[in-house]
Amino acid sequence: MIAPLVKQHLGEQAAFEADNLAQLFTRVKRGFIRVDADELTYPAHVILRFEIERALINDEIEVDDIPALWAEKMRDYLGVDVAGNFENGCMQDIHWPSGMFGYFPSYTLGAMYAAQYFATIRQQHPDLDARIAGGDLSPAMNWLDSNIWSQASRWSTDELVTRATGEPLNASHFRKHLEARYLGA
Repeated sequence: MIAPLVKQHLGEQAAFEADNLAQLFTRVKRGFIRVDADELTYPAHVILRFEIERALINDEIEVDDIPALWAEKMRDYLGVDVAGNFENGCMQDIHWPSGMFGYFPSYTLGAMYAAQYFATIRQQHPDLDARIAGGDLSPAMNWLDSNIWSQASRWSTDELVTRATGEPLNASHFRKHLEARYLGA
């Protein structure tokens, strides 16, 4: 949908053809690194980190347990083997070495909010996809400005999402987004 706008600003190149962009942005490949993960496997990276953090904070594990638990969860959740791979091990992110805990879930929550907001924008603007394909992002930007950006400091997150979309955060929107993008559902 955005290919014409990309080509307009970056030039006519095969890389910017709609089919190529679609393949690029719907490629799923399990990997070691969270920040390199695709949209579908990224939440698994977040979940495994959250589970380890929670276990550590709740005194269910010791710091020395983290590497083995990391390897187990990377294998179970992502199907990748990190045994002996210290570069891609539990200290690969800047968060833990910097002492930052409890932050990872916010990444996936952001994707969930975005999917719910976009579903609401689509509902209010049935021609949204055609307008975006034509380079007109104003329905989305105007909705975000009116419902999110200008309101965010006035309400709690729960109240903001409910006011903007008519319901509390609902994971079904994120699931529908992923199914539509990756399964064509």
